[in-house]
Amino acid sequence: MADEVIAMLEDGSSLNLGIGIPTLVAERIPPSKNIWIHSENGVLGVSGRPTKESVSPTLINAGKETISVKRGASYFDSATSFGMIRGGHIDVCILGGMQVDAEGSLANWMIPGKKVTGMGGAMDLVHGAKQIIVMLTHFSKNGDVKLLHRCTLPLTGKNVVHKIVTDLGIFAPTGNSFCVEKLAEGVARDDLGLDEGLLV
Repeated sequence: MADEVIAMLEDGSSLNLGIGIPTLVAERIPPSKNIWIHSENGVLGVSGRPTKESVSPTLINAGKETISVKRGASYFDSATSFGMIRGGHIDVCILGGMQVDAEGSLANWMIPGKKVTGMGGAMDLVHGAKQIIVMLTHFSKNGDVKLLHRCTLPLTGKNVVHKIVTDLGIFAPTGNSFCVEKLAEGVARDDLGLDEGLLV
């Protein structure tokens, strides 16, 4: 999934990665691809996980994971960081998700009745970044498909998602359905768990 997302990124892009599966992207970006990863806690130039020799407890991303940075990285306060996001200066944001619907709405922060830690910066990112890509497993642990006609969980953003990358394929919401742009090797449309009317 991470490699499919990386193939969509243009050289020189600024990129913000959500917590969880999206952080795999930072670990797999080849050195030949000039991507500037932004973390909303105030870093531009994240370059994946550090080695044991280079790890620093004070150098972390927004998910409180230790990170490494590339040459030319910069650091700034939280107000500047969110000014970059809200001002439309982040090219692409990759977020995880619990549900995405055919309208391009995203639910990724809360399951009613379970512990809520808050929406965090996602509420700003879904409206501030120029392109939103959601990266998620196609099915939940319970076997429920995560691509729906309409989300049933509380929304992070309405009509904000441009592309969806799952372990089964790449999809684009059209408003009433999902356009199947690519299927993973060995996967057929029948494996997607979606009504045929929800696919184009």
